[in-house]
Amino acid sequence: MAQIETVRGPVDTSGLGATLMHEHVFVLTTEINANWPDRSWGGAKETRIAEAVATLKELKGRGIDTIVDLTAVGLGRSIPDVQLVNASVDINIVVATGLYTFDELPTFFASRRPKAGAAEDVMVDMFVEDIEEGIGTTGVKAGILKCCTEAQGVTPNIDRVLRAVARAHRQTGVPISTHTNAWSFTGRDQQRVFTEEGVDLTRVVIGHSGDSTDLDYLRELMDNGSTIGMDRFGIQLRSMPGFEERVDTVARLCQLGYANQMVLSHDTNCHMDTHARLHDRFPDWIFTHISDAVIPALKERGVTEDQVALMLIGNPRRIFEQQGAY
Repeated sequence: MAQIETVRGPVDTSGLGATLMHEHVFVLTTEINANWPDRSWGGAKETRIAEAVATLKELKGRGIDTIVDLTAVGLGRSIPDVQLVNASVDINIVVATGLYTFDELPTFFASRRPKAGAAEDVMVDMFVEDIEEGIGTTGVKAGILKCCTEAQGVTPNIDRVLRAVARAHRQTGVPISTHTNAWSFTGRDQQRVFTEEGVDLTRVVIGHSGDSTDLDYLRELMDNGSTIGMDRFGIQLRSMPGFEERVDTVARLCQLGYANQMVLSHDTNCHMDTHARLHDRFPDWIFTHISDAVIPALKERGVTEDQVALMLIGNPRRIFEQQGAY
């Protein structure tokens, strides 16, 4: 039986159940949290921990068994705080390694750039360590890799990150999940670089694909082998599609036979210090939105129970069961 690492230790993939593949527990600014914690947490951290426990208990009550927390380095990853939450709520939390940046590298990485022609990169070593040995002193092992390609495209820095993630993936076998800019079609860029690195694209989730209503682009990503993340339900920034458009896109792709290559999520969080009052602007950007609103709306459009189960249960399990270095 295949297993996947979670905050509470390894679990059988058969026990993942209904899974939200792109969420966050806490999004923090690391140095603000370290030096002005009350400002980072918006008051007492204990209060935010208790609120997170309540939020995830409510989610569990909706029948969701697992969340994938894609809070990589660059988003204030704080595993001890996630452990505090998970100790009080019976839900699986898969955590990530990787680097969240749209271009600029932290000086630590920039000053350790590989020599020309060298295959080694400190990022690869660090990501593999998170996966195989555990994150810091927590003992929690990462179960997924995260990287980004925003509107800037594959800059030299982003090319380095994508290739480091690809190499860590091939060394460990854990899946890759990404952040993309759908308006700039950067999922294509990711697939190109990953293919150059020998990555099996069936082991990659191209995230934020639900920000696009371009069926040709979305089908291209899936026809190349990847699963796409329809993973920002509940939020509408800039020219993002609204609720009806997001639901219509998923329903249409299900009708075209692609239910086996989509996963659903919100990309929301229990607390973040980076965008004040964003949750006030988007009251539906909550963990229960898919259960309460999206699934009923999909069914109204003819999406079947089996197709919903694929997107929430079958596809996440398949992604995590494709294991082994290669």
